[in-house]
Formats: sequence, structure tokens, C-alpha cells
Amino acid sequence: MVKVNILNLSGFLETINQCNGHVYMLAPDGAKINITRQHSVQLELAKQYHQNGRSLPLSLIFEEPKDYMTVVCYYAGDC
Repeated sequence: MVKVNILNLSGFLETINQCNGHVYMLAPDGAKINITRQHSVQLELAKQYHQNGRSLPLSLIFEEPKDYMTVVCYYAGDC
């Protein structure tokens, strides 16, 4: 699991949608929600992002180790 604070939502979602496996967001109630290519979920994330002043803290769980590295490398380069 990795905790991130998303500042560039469009770039983040583009990276997530390129992942091979599922990327799960950990919900406040402990549920795992797949966000990979799930456009309805991504629209909700966009609403939260704008309500939070263009910031979105997330806890992510990865199905594939390669996807973890892809997202971490994107996140490190975008900040």
C-alpha cells in the first residue's frame, strides 16, 4: 500500500488507466475500490479533488508490482 496526495488528477488518472492490473483505492470504511478504467469512480474522485482545493489524498493497493512502480515513478516525477 502507498499513500499519495494527488495534485495533478488528469495525469494521475491517465497513468492509472495504463496499468495492467487493478489499482484499488482504500475507502474510509476499509473497502477496496478498483479505480483502473472505472470512469464513474474517477468522476467521483474528480469531484472530491475539486472540493478539496485541487488536492486528493489516497491510499492505493496494487495488484501488479510493475503497476506500483509505474505509479510511484509518475508520482515522484510529477511532484
